[in-house]
Amino acid sequence: MDLFQYTFFQNALLGSFFASIACGIIGTYIVTRRLVFISGGITHASFGGIGLGLYIGMPPILSAAIFSVLSAFGVEWLSKRKDMREDSAIAVFWTFGMAVGIIFTFLSPGFAPDLSAFLFGNILTITQTDIVMLAALSVALIIFFFFFIHPIIYVAFDREFARSQGLPVLFIEYMLMMFIALTIVFCLRMVGIVLVLSLLTLPQMTANLFTFKFKWIIWLSIFIGYLGCLGGLFISYFLNVPSGASIIFFSIIIYAICKLGCGFFIHLQKQ
Repeated sequence: MDLFQYTFFQNALLGSFFASIACGIIGTYIVTRRLVFISGGITHASFGGIGLGLYIGMPPILSAAIFSVLSAFGVEWLSKRKDMREDSAIAVFWTFGMAVGIIFTFLSPGFAPDLSAFLFGNILTITQTDIVMLAALSVALIIFFFFFIHPIIYVAFDREFARSQGLPVLFIEYMLMMFIALTIVFCLRMVGIVLVLSLLTLPQMTANLFTFKFKWIIWLSIFIGYLGCLGGLFISYFLNVPSGASIIFFSIIIYAICKLGCGFFIHLQKQ
């Protein structure tokens, strides 16, 4: 219990709680809409904003957020054009962001920054500012999904039907792309660029084993995501291994146990 007296661990618990809410909500849309590859492109494009921020002296998270949102809008715009394939549009911003990030990182004055924190994350180093940003993002997502939950579901499953019903499809798509970009950037300190995509998909995949209802997947994803964060935190602390990898590792264990359990239950029903 002495572990809970440390400020860094309290911050990690709060940060993982708000991150689980944000990832649980927007991750459900990502998985349902099959935007995992697009989210991967935005994730790696955010590295360009980090490098640019280090070069011009701007906070890397702020510059990464701006760069990622613009990249998300660019991917969304290019993917809708008939002369550009969606995977090609993603590849353009994916590689452009990584190239820009590497170039400006090495051009940054002074000592070369430690990029491992951005690449692999360390939730034990998050600050009060990171927690406030994650909390604000979670509240914004809750409000947006509360008022637009039915149009979001229509767009996620059948955007052409949503358009035929006169719903603001473009507005919803661009707003959700913005939320995807911000969620990715604000979670970088937790699990890093390399692993953040897993935080947006693994809890949803696990929840989808138990239900196909959009709203229930959101609730279960939040719970499973936070459970994965807690388990990963304890593994990281007691084994002295990177927290980001521990969180994803424990989340995969949860998925594997649930998958095997569901398979065994189905097998018993057939007997």
